[in-house]
Amino acid sequence: MASSPRSLTLLMAALALVAAGCSGSPSAADDPATVASGKQPRCAYPVGGREPARPVDPPSTDRVPTTGTVTATLKMAAGTVTITMDRAKTPCTVHNFESLAAQQFFDHTTCHRLVDTGIFILQCGDPSATGTGGPGYSFADELTGKETYPRGTVAMANAGPDTNGSQFFLVWQDSPLDPNYTVFGHLDDASLNVVASIASQGVDGTDGVSPIADASITSVTLG
Repeated sequence: MASSPRSLTLLMAALALVAAGCSGSPSAADDPATVASGKQPRCAYPVGGREPARPVDPPSTDRVPTTGTVTATLKMAAGTVTITMDRAKTPCTVHNFESLAAQQFFDHTTCHRLVDTGIFILQCGDPSATGTGGPGYSFADELTGKETYPRGTVAMANAGPDTNGSQFFLVWQDSPLDPNYTVFGHLDDASLNVVASIASQGVDGTDGVSPIADASITSVTLG
């Protein structure tokens, strides 16, 4: 499986979630000193491109937290998956995930894409389960250029630079991806076991991307 941005979308990038005018949008990554000092990061979530897969409001930009960690608990059919996120490292991305979770955007959705050759990811966050759905807005990458994707990484899926929305992927084995995907969280061992149990049942031979196992998410709660 190629490690280009298109490898993390179900269809070609032309069909993926791409918000108009998102390229070059400011983010906290533009000014690391801003985050380090605890000052307000420059997050932007411009609306445009495809219609949202589910009604949702873009995150507020008035007060974006830049300190501390937050956990997101995914209640899945296969078990509980806990993501620990560090606001200081990727404040705009974590703020987006918190906003979507608080609006129940991820509830009653299905992780629609499993890759078990070359890279090892379970991709989630699209209520339409088509691989093209998103929140109807985008936001910029928060990258250092040194990102790696070892087992337990949680990162944003995208269709190219600064096209983040709601789709994210869980890495269940070390994956040799290019450093193009914002890493915003990690999984503990118990959560990895749940994801690995889904992956162990393989990919549906009909479409070549859907997990055979039930990869549905009942709810996402923040703590």
